[in-house]
Amino acid sequence: MAQLIGRYKHDTEAGTDEAGRGCLAGPVTAASIILPKDFQHPLLNDSKQLSEKIREQLRPILEEQCLDFGVCHVHEEKIDTINILNASILAMHRSLDQLQSRPEFILVDGNKFKPYATIAYECMIKGDSRFMSIAAASILAKTYRDAYMATIHEEYPMYNWKRNKGYPTKEHREAIRKYGLTPYHRKSFRQLPEQLALEFEQRP
Repeated sequence: MAQLIGRYKHDTEAGTDEAGRGCLAGPVTAASIILPKDFQHPLLNDSKQLSEKIREQLRPILEEQCLDFGVCHVHEEKIDTINILNASILAMHRSLDQLQSRPEFILVDGNKFKPYATIAYECMIKGDSRFMSIAAASILAKTYRDAYMATIHEEYPMYNWKRNKGYPTKEHREAIRKYGLTPYHRKSFRQLPEQLALEFEQRP
């Protein structure tokens, strides 16, 4: 397990991260969180490195012990309108909007962001495996999005979103071939590999 650095530079830092960027269906979900200066937990790590069971175990601990947190879904219609990068940044901004306290600094996972209010920020490549606040945000984003996908799974069980969470698994793509697209699918995404050949053939 990677050794997370506790903090970066400031007394009140908000870590922010998103989940679901590469999915074919469902929202992109972002979370922001401010942890106490002395926060420690032996299991805390990048959500992708943790089992679903451990993520679910950590979620209430983070929510109870943090100073503040916010979570936001940006849904597929908006993703199709403004593209997934802008939708991811919008989700992070909206999760920051939910914070009751104003952080001095924002730590962002990845390499793309847009200024938020007048708060200084820094993008961190693989920040979710380097900084506690980003790791915590990644866990909240992932668990909230997974819970949402489990809910809409009940509406369209043939896609098995409860298991694949909307990612482009073989099972998910086979269901798209068989049943077509739902209102929860991102229409601007290449849903099936053969779409590339079809689009090429249709060009004048």
